[in-house]
Amino acid sequence: MSLLNTVPPVLYLASRSPRRRDLLTQIGVNYLMLPFRGLPREDEDVSEDVRDGEDADSYVVRVARAKALGGETRLSWRRMSPGLVLAADTTVELDGDILGKPRDAGDAAAMLGRLSGRTHRVLTAVALSDGQRLEHVLSATTVRFARLDSRDIERYVFSGEPMDKAGAYGIQGRAGAFVEHIEGSYTGIVGLPLNETWQLLRRFGMDI
Repeated sequence: MSLLNTVPPVLYLASRSPRRRDLLTQIGVNYLMLPFRGLPREDEDVSEDVRDGEDADSYVVRVARAKALGGETRLSWRRMSPGLVLAADTTVELDGDILGKPRDAGDAAAMLGRLSGRTHRVLTAVALSDGQRLEHVLSATTVRFARLDSRDIERYVFSGEPMDKAGAYGIQGRAGAFVEHIEGSYTGIVGLPLNETWQLLRRFGMDI
């Protein structure tokens, strides 16, 4: 069958992240935005709070899947056309601790101090739902930071870039200069691992 005669399913992106939007556009995926109410997150069904005893891998998968299911619920609430809902969540793990989004500038500085000269993991889970079926993929990438002095950290925090980013940094921004080595998916660190996302979308019938 000619690709010109096929109608791909509607894809909704359940994320406000401009980085995820850019990455989907990069690989030629058409989508519609399906944002939640805002930040800090006010939707209890997609809470990003860490549960007692939860490890980073389990945490990021749970949140991504909750976001995809939450997106399906909101399609129904808003009486929108059915379709696929794509969601993702990213976190940073160091010494078994989950480093999420910093609460304030002091918290961001503390996180960056811990990451200085160390190797950590960046985990991004991607979940996709069609209303009947829910699947996910998990990308794990190791990142080694150069040693940062107090001035490096102070200037970076002052830029405002660390806020609303897992681990208090964005590799696609100024913090790219801090990274000595990565092993894994660069786009996974940014927030949407493209190879894993591409394969997941194809499993749900998107011919991309």
